[in-house]
Amino acid sequence: MQSRTRTRCKKLIGGVLRFLIPAAITVALVWYMFTKIDFAQLWYTVCHGVDYIYILLAMGVSVFSHVFRAMRWQLQLNAVGIRTPLWPLSCSIFGTYALNLVFPRLGEVWRCTYVSARQKAPFAKVLGTMVADRLMDTLTVFLLLLLSLVVANAQIEAFLTRYPVGRGVLSLLANPWVWVSVAAGVALVWALFRMGRDNRIVKAIREKIAEIWRGFAAVGSMKGRGKFLLLTLCIWGCYFLQLYFAFFAFRCTLDHCFGPGTAFGLVPCLVAFVLSSIGMAVPSNGGLGPWNMAIVFGLMLYGVPEAEGAPFSIVVWSAQTIMLVILGIITAIYISTEKKEGLLKGEPSAAEILEEAVEPDAAGRPER
Repeated sequence: MQSRTRTRCKKLIGGVLRFLIPAAITVALVWYMFTKIDFAQLWYTVCHGVDYIYILLAMGVSVFSHVFRAMRWQLQLNAVGIRTPLWPLSCSIFGTYALNLVFPRLGEVWRCTYVSARQKAPFAKVLGTMVADRLMDTLTVFLLLLLSLVVANAQIEAFLTRYPVGRGVLSLLANPWVWVSVAAGVALVWALFRMGRDNRIVKAIREKIAEIWRGFAAVGSMKGRGKFLLLTLCIWGCYFLQLYFAFFAFRCTLDHCFGPGTAFGLVPCLVAFVLSSIGMAVPSNGGLGPWNMAIVFGLMLYGVPEAEGAPFSIVVWSAQTIMLVILGIITAIYISTEKKEGLLKGEPSAAEILEEAVEPDAAGRPER
């Protein structure tokens, strides 16, 4: 009994830390950003300095990005034998981003759990397709970073060298001992799995890794690889268009980001877009804080004052958040309807999903 109580306490503490740390990062960065904001200027910009037609266009494009992501995920799920209708998958994507506003990273666990329960499919197999989905996003951001380094090398270098964090990253990458440590860590893990292959825990982990890998590897052999790449372009094209439309909504970006050498604002938008995509890797609530600061700095590289860039980032982030909340409500209504129709008899409760995000069992399957 005491052992069970200790386990639950550990899981509770782990869960609290897992979700309090991103919240703390969000609060700290938002506080820092607000110390740089002239609130009178912010209020004036919100009331008189925004063409909200373009903001509404950006919000509309965001819906298409989620639907395209659902279509791409449908291809991956089909490849591993999990055939799911498009609308439930779209709602799972809507719910993922809405949930991430409150509990960062929990949305990904939720969508895998939802699809696994709905389709009565192995959780690890669904998780493998989601991992492939996220790895493709990481690869896309890397390729966009390379493109931005070509077209805006001076601006990206300024971003990395201006702040201590950026300088620290560059020095780490240049330190040979870092790479030696990484190689040693990989070798150690490989040796443990090789020599301890008969260990019960190692065997369970190997089996789950293999199942996740099958979900990931299915992308390379599935039918419709061309469609997969096209949908990837559509997803990230929508993300880019969301920000580009916002450039037309503000006087500051029209004045500073559409001059000679900017390719009609495409280059400044690309730089801000890449920096904000990297900023989203920082755990925070819906990207609030890291995303805003990355956007502000990206605009500063092209002459937009910080006092004007901050209102830009706040309005754009707020508009997208409102859209995510609306989509989250639609998802909640849809899932409630499914429950009434008996399609989700085995769907876990919110508390059980939260428990899954905190600690999987020894076999790798989230606990029920």
